[in-house]
Amino acid sequence: MEISLKPVGVVRVNATDDQVREEEGEIEGELEFYPEYEPALEGIDGYSHLFLICYFHKLRAEQIGPLQVKAKRLVQRGFKLEDLPLLGVFALDSPSRPNPIGLTLVRLISRKGRRLFVKGLDYFDGTPILDIKGYRPEYRTDEYGLPDWYLKLMDKTGHM
Repeated sequence: MEISLKPVGVVRVNATDDQVREEEGEIEGELEFYPEYEPALEGIDGYSHLFLICYFHKLRAEQIGPLQVKAKRLVQRGFKLEDLPLLGVFALDSPSRPNPIGLTLVRLISRKGRRLFVKGLDYFDGTPILDIKGYRPEYRTDEYGLPDWYLKLMDKTGHM
């Protein structure tokens, strides 16, 4: 089966790729939707958060397809690469995946026509938007579990 997806817009940020990597989701920017998709934004006003589904357009060929990787961003937090476990990509939020698709949760700040201004982006400027979905209360859970490997690598704030 072949699946074909068409971008509905593009992410716009005033930050370099390195700044996006370092900020860990604090970047503000806009989601610019193509004119033909503006009617699809009707009713989006009022949501505080949106799930943003994008295509990782800047991945190198070797980053698409691996089934196991190390959580390399933990090296920035003082871990040694050789000390990190090799994990399945479905257990991580690594951009290396069989399908180069990303999911993130952003705060909706405002809307101007077909442009949504958001905070919490972790996508590069020019990233193609595949879809968005409004965040609803039924997505929340207070009861969850974490794997042992995650708990061992977690920092004092509860994040990996």
